[in-house]
Amino acid sequence: MRRILVLSLAVTLLSVAGFSQSIDKAKLDAYFDTLATYDKFMGSVAIAQGDRLIYSKSVGFTNVEQGLEASENSKYRIGSITKTFTAVLTLMAMEEGKLSLNQTLDTYFPAIGNARKITMEHLLYHRSGIHNHVDKLVMWNLHTQPITEERMIEMIIAHGNDFEPDTQMAYSNPNYILLTYILERIYEKPFPELLEEKITKPLGLKNTYLKGKINTSMGESNSYHSIDDYWVLAPELDVSQGEGAGAMTSTPTDLVVFSHALFTGKLLSESSLAKMTTVKDRFGMGLFQLPFYDKTGFGHSGGIDGFHAIFGYFPTGDISIAYTSNGLNFNGNDISIAMLRAAYGMPFDIPEFTTFHITDEELDQYLGTYASEQIPLQLTITKSNGILYGQGIGQPAFPLEPTAEHIFEFQQAGILLEFNPTAKTMVLKQSGGIFLFEKNSATH
Repeated sequence: MRRILVLSLAVTLLSVAGFSQSIDKAKLDAYFDTLATYDKFMGSVAIAQGDRLIYSKSVGFTNVEQGLEASENSKYRIGSITKTFTAVLTLMAMEEGKLSLNQTLDTYFPAIGNARKITMEHLLYHRSGIHNHVDKLVMWNLHTQPITEERMIEMIIAHGNDFEPDTQMAYSNPNYILLTYILERIYEKPFPELLEEKITKPLGLKNTYLKGKINTSMGESNSYHSIDDYWVLAPELDVSQGEGAGAMTSTPTDLVVFSHALFTGKLLSESSLAKMTTVKDRFGMGLFQLPFYDKTGFGHSGGIDGFHAIFGYFPTGDISIAYTSNGLNFNGNDISIAMLRAAYGMPFDIPEFTTFHITDEELDQYLGTYASEQIPLQLTITKSNGILYGQGIGQPAFPLEPTAEHIFEFQQAGILLEFNPTAKTMVLKQSGGIFLFEKNSATH
């Protein structure tokens, strides 16, 4: 249930004109067709104004090996967007008097560290201090194995706590896994049944659910990593590992319906929605803020295996956007911005892709470990089969694509690396930040 690396949309001080009634569908089509042509994006997108769908598009394949093409009804795992649904269900339980925000965790799981201090509110806001061990399982592909509730609780206890409750915020998937278990206990129903009864059935979301293994014959999508310019099948999350933290399946057309319903009071009371959208350390309850020029929206992103997704709602113009992807080799943040610019009648660019050829031997001049005095990050640069890779300590390696002499990009995260082999330095650029790194003299 990894988050997409860039969690918020680009911020700028410019003001934006109001919503345009005429969206440039032809140019948006060209935008996504270009991404698909260069194997940068597979998936589906949707834009709505109010309860009216004004744009949708699907490109790529749900099953690359069998050549099954994506359509508007193709279904994708949505990762941590699941947390938004779990937060809604939790607040519904509070409206029904089954839970309270200040109720402590020891009522249900007394053996977890600080259980007498951790409240439901702390879980919703990622302020519990419970260690996020789940991301390590994903890194080691252990998330593909089924797990019982008992074993999950044992692991949460074993990994302990990182800080005292409510002293800081740290994103932690176990918070929402615990909320899943709590909801199942108080309602005496499985989470998927609660989801259907209280959200998907009332809203008519036919393609949104949480259930077992991916079945591409039923329109569900496999997910893929881009390796050596090929789509390679990614591992598959076992839903017992994700639960209400990141195991749901949906479509962007369903997500924009859910988005509009949530933020226009069709699911929660006004007071509950106000609590959900109250921000502490950048996070609401199952939400985070999405700044776009002079506008601010709310939504969530999600990423698991090769899946990536985001949804957002902007009150100005009553705009909802969503994309779900099962193959991404591009900056997802840029996709969201292009959709919003189109929705608000602003110009946007169709990306151009160029290829810069470099030999395996020429890659050697970049290899080594680099450190920066500006940020506490070390990057190790390696190569394999003629491809350059970057890797931070304790993080998975990511491929670097050459775009010009001494310049490499990891477009999915908006990372650009500019090397100076003579000076043994490297400049990292991401989200407007520019950071100088120097190569460790002990390496290469």
